[in-house]
Amino acid sequence: MAELQEVQITEEKPLLPGQTPQAAKEAELAARILLDQGQTHSVETPYGSVTFTVYGTPKPKRPAILTYHDVGLNYKSCFQPLFQFGDMQEIIQNFVRVHVDAPGMEEGAPVFPLGYQYPSLDQLADMIPCILQYLNFSTIIGVGVGAGAYVLSRYALNHPDTVEGLVLINIDPNAKGWMDWAAHKLTGLTSSRSEMILGHLFSQEELSGNSELIQKYRNIITNAPNLDNIELYWNSYNNRRDLNFERGGDITLKCPVMLVVGDQAPHEDAVVECNSKLDPTQTSFLKMADSGGQPQLTQPGKLTEAFKYFLQGMGYMASSCMTRLSRSRTASLTSAASIDGSRSRSRTLSQSSESGTLPSGPPGHTMEVSC
Repeated sequence: MAELQEVQITEEKPLLPGQTPQAAKEAELAARILLDQGQTHSVETPYGSVTFTVYGTPKPKRPAILTYHDVGLNYKSCFQPLFQFGDMQEIIQNFVRVHVDAPGMEEGAPVFPLGYQYPSLDQLADMIPCILQYLNFSTIIGVGVGAGAYVLSRYALNHPDTVEGLVLINIDPNAKGWMDWAAHKLTGLTSSRSEMILGHLFSQEELSGNSELIQKYRNIITNAPNLDNIELYWNSYNNRRDLNFERGGDITLKCPVMLVVGDQAPHEDAVVECNSKLDPTQTSFLKMADSGGQPQLTQPGKLTEAFKYFLQGMGYMASSCMTRLSRSRTASLTSAASIDGSRSRSRTLSQSSESGTLPSGPPGHTMEVSC
């Protein structure tokens, strides 16, 4: 009798009991659509509930990209133009994304009751470990704007081992001084809540120009059903503590950092000062021309390219192709002088409109991007 041989057959994607191949294909398609639309979750923390939306699936040995929005916005109005940009798709295919909405800022959020104690920015940062624990994520690359940049910086100071990199747009690491408080109070006497928040988000030139973008965001904020909640977030931002960054000191960001600000933006001076306080070997400073107060809204292409180089500098996406921006520009390197004697020597990367490619240099340089 011929010897019988046992042959083991395994399915690459085993079907569920009673599931036909067609049903399995439809279920897989539905799962993909669900991932593309994002999955929204809420978790309870010591400081209240926080809502976040997850896109994509975790990639082995890769951090999640975690975003945190500014005052007056939510994750969609703050980041959607950036993450839906064409060239950004190459990045988001390689990382799972977690978009955090500050409490009460998510779409459809109920208005907090009168007298509700809104979390401080430090407490908002303390909510992030609950999110990562819920998702079982160990490390992140943070992308924050304004108040969100502060929250992520505070989190990175408290949990440096869980942060692989930070992209901080319009960060102001300083607490408000007496002069700032006086100016804020005077402005409050003559301006509405929505106009004060718009002045935080956009430059006076942009507001005066009243472009289609400004009209859109003025309408979003002025007619927001949760405007009272937004004011609570705004108050927490104005009551923030000083991050006390110190170059060469114990209080500093340990991970690679890319600071971003538009020229003539409301927070330009604060970001420049922040750059002078961080480790120059770990910090890149991207000053974007013609981008106004919200570069991720007005110049998503330039910011996408800078983000891609930032990730490559961290060892990710090494084989990534050059984008249209880099193919259409020439990079020239010049040394930048110290600012107020406190900044170390850095490199300034300026881009012309002639054809060429951008060099991938080490961190610790200033990139001034103009059209």
